[in-house]
Amino acid sequence: MQAEHNKKPRTNRWNFSLYIGFYAGVIWGAVKMLEHYLHFTSLPPGFLVEPFFLKSFLLSAQGYIVGWIFFILFSILAALLYVAMLPKAIGPWPGIAYGAAWWALIFLLVGPITGMMNWIAYLDWNTIITDCCLFLVWGLFIGYSISMEFNDESKREPFPNARRRPQPE
Repeated sequence: MQAEHNKKPRTNRWNFSLYIGFYAGVIWGAVKMLEHYLHFTSLPPGFLVEPFFLKSFLLSAQGYIVGWIFFILFSILAALLYVAMLPKAIGPWPGIAYGAAWWALIFLLVGPITGMMNWIAYLDWNTIITDCCLFLVWGLFIGYSISMEFNDESKREPFPNARRRPQPE
């Protein structure tokens, strides 16, 4: 009976990935809007849907909101894929690699082919570096959040006495 009481309830991986993907999209989509507003990048927040909307619309206030919504949807999809492919990945590095893989897929292959952006040779360095860093921390957020939930990361703590112990009743 004591073992059942101390057992951690299991989290539904699909619901949790929806939750993480939503917040990844909200947080890092807002950062994407801020980096474009401050002219750190030439790509608008709605660059993911640029083949479907006019560039002039994507640069308007409504276009920013549409871009943010699509970044949230993209993040939810990415979090679902992460849980499907790498549910037992441990630590921050798989998430960083996941973000780098998405950046490479979008900036080197899908983006130029679909017309959502120019080929990387025609983008300025500020855009390349800023968006690469954005995708790295976005992937880190998704990957490490999922890793912390589905793996016992407390085993990796440097001080074993710092673990939280169950309180006696």
